Amino acid sequence: MKQVVQSIGDGSLRVVEVPTPTCGPAEVLVSTTRSLLSTGTEKAVRELASSSLIDKAKARPDLVRQVLKKARTEGLRNTVQAVRTRLDEDMPLGYSAAGVVLEVGSSVHGLTPGTRVATASAGHAEAQVVPSLLAIPIPDGVTDEAAAFGAVAAIAMQGLRQADVQVGGTVAVVGLGLVGQLTARMALASGLKVIGVDLRDWTVDLAADAGAIGLVEEGQGTTDAIVAHTRGRGVDAVLVTASTKSSDPVMAAVERVRDRGTVVVVGDVGVELARTPFYMKEVDVRFARSYGPGRYERTYEEYGIDYPIGQVRWTEGRNIEAYLDLVASGRLRVDDLVTHVFGIDEAERAYETIGEDPRALAVQFTYSGQAIGREPISLRPVTAGHKGSGIVGAGNYAKMTFLPAMKKAGLPSAVAVTSSSGLTARHLAERHDVAQVVADVPSMLAMDTVDTVFVLSRHDSHAQITCDALAAGKHVFVEKPLALIEDELESVLASLEASERVLWGGFNRRHSEAIQQAKSTLGGTGEPLVITYRVSAGRLPETHWYKDRRQGGRLLGEVCHFIDLASWVVGMPVDEVVALGSGGSELLLQEDLVISLRFADGSIATVTYAEHGHASTSKERLDILGRGHTVTIDDFAKLSIDGKDVKLSAPGKGHVENLRLFNDVLAGAQDGTADTRATIASTAAALAAVRSLEEGTIAKVDPRVGGQPFTR
Repeated sequence: MKQVVQSIGDGSLRVVEVPTPTCGPAEVLVSTTRSLLSTGTEKAVRELASSSLIDKAKARPDLVRQVLKKARTEGLRNTVQAVRTRLDEDMPLGYSAAGVVLEVGSSVHGLTPGTRVATASAGHAEAQVVPSLLAIPIPDGVTDEAAAFGAVAAIAMQGLRQADVQVGGTVAVVGLGLVGQLTARMALASGLKVIGVDLRDWTVDLAADAGAIGLVEEGQGTTDAIVAHTRGRGVDAVLVTASTKSSDPVMAAVERVRDRGTVVVVGDVGVELARTPFYMKEVDVRFARSYGPGRYERTYEEYGIDYPIGQVRWTEGRNIEAYLDLVASGRLRVDDLVTHVFGIDEAERAYETIGEDPRALAVQFTYSGQAIGREPISLRPVTAGHKGSGIVGAGNYAKMTFLPAMKKAGLPSAVAVTSSSGLTARHLAERHDVAQVVADVPSMLAMDTVDTVFVLSRHDSHAQITCDALAAGKHVFVEKPLALIEDELESVLASLEASERVLWGGFNRRHSEAIQQAKSTLGGTGEPLVITYRVSAGRLPETHWYKDRRQGGRLLGEVCHFIDLASWVVGMPVDEVVALGSGGSELLLQEDLVISLRFADGSIATVTYAEHGHASTSKERLDILGRGHTVTIDDFAKLSIDGKDVKLSAPGKGHVENLRLFNDVLAGAQDGTADTRATIASTAAALAAVRSLEEGTIAKVDPRVGGQPFTR
């Protein structure tokens, strides 16, 4: 299918072929018929992307602070690489559209294939995967042209709801671009008196034609006119829908609103305000957040859990629904706002138009509506009879860490890649010489050219993909964690037993040079060891996918690494686990953890994992005492044995070495049995830690994965 994307680095725009995405349980797949360019938002996005790096930094000082923090904790080199990778990405454009449902997820109710829907948060593409609560059935009589306004109209609707003005009241709408025009019209349809203000006379005339009082911005003269139109009282609310770095629209609003009135900031405007004018009138200043309640909330948008109507009357989905009902009733007209229509192949011309034509208001794309296929997209030919690898997942880890490590390890380029969005898979394929982009995992597993699958996707998919790949006769390299629940681990073990293929884990730290030298000193087995592993993990934003309860949290997603390393250093599986959390959040979403491990030979280990350490603290420090030695490893860059610093020729966390060994095992040059047993045992130990948290007891590790030492 075709999709419109833009380079984050230089702002260049193109239409690319990407696989049709597959919808998840709480999503729907929609064949797009119309999509709307939000001229103000998308013009601003394009201008920012096209600007210099310095101008980008000035525009987003919050991101600059994140970069500086990353540089302090992870080093300049890694930070520069991360920034370059980010700037090299393509981003989808667009967020407001209409189309026809093709497929529905297993937990979706009320939508069926063939339903016409207005959609939000999906881009300009021939097909789009949409959260089920943001795919709103279109009433009879509402055209696709009008329905495509849905998400943008919900922004205007949410601004009005924040204004909270009763019937008969008066509002001023400052900034009569697309959102402003929709705001004015919906306010009129709601029985309000509307005064529209803009710098441009033609947008003022357009608002006046719809029934508003139109005023061209003239400073004090405009303020005087607004006061006169409201019998000297001022309006009940000012909705600022303009886009400007200046704070003038908000400061002017305080002079135009009545005593104890409301100013609602909808547009991207400056908010450097003087306190006294707002204080003297006790003005209520509010901000409208996008489409309404539910926006940016994982439970609503990703899990598909709606808010009870008795508790939250107007959600983002219900705001779109209300807009469609207004259009269906004839009280709201939007077709005259459409100034330009282009086919998706004319995307570049469409974006040139919104940049060059000052009267471009609502610009729309049309689509052919042809059936959407899932055929592979070939970027280069594959030699007949060639066997290679397939990659599942194309996120930051794959791009920044895994693919570069594959190259350094001497592994050939993959022959296929797939990801949930399709766009990220194409981008990875273009940058790393991958031959084909395929639609989904089943398509990849059916390929004769793929004999090894690298599972780099989200954690909740690992076990199922591993089982399916083993059943399909593929070797599997799976990033940690191998499983999130014990039933999943059982399934993986059964699949491995029934297969003659190799299963390998992404527990790379055990293969780092620092650990190899430490093991050489300590020996594989012997007297008990005492291990202290301190991890200063750092805080993650609330939007990070690690905070999605479906992904196992940081205990199963990352702490499993440190459990594995302690086990590998001791040389045998964990026997018992005690886990303690700070209790600050959901059980598996706790980010301050202490995990104590006991081994059959008497060794003990403690993993202390914390998120609130200082940014200058190294992330990982490992102290090992026993067998007559003391070993200290600091971030796998510094090694000390018995008080003496040991120079490392290849500092790092072992990604390259792990892949080299896996490749040797596949070639029959090495025996990987111990590594596979260690991966399974470490997964079982991490799952035992979950049981310990749940039950508040010492948890025994499944004895089926214990016993034999990890010796190669």
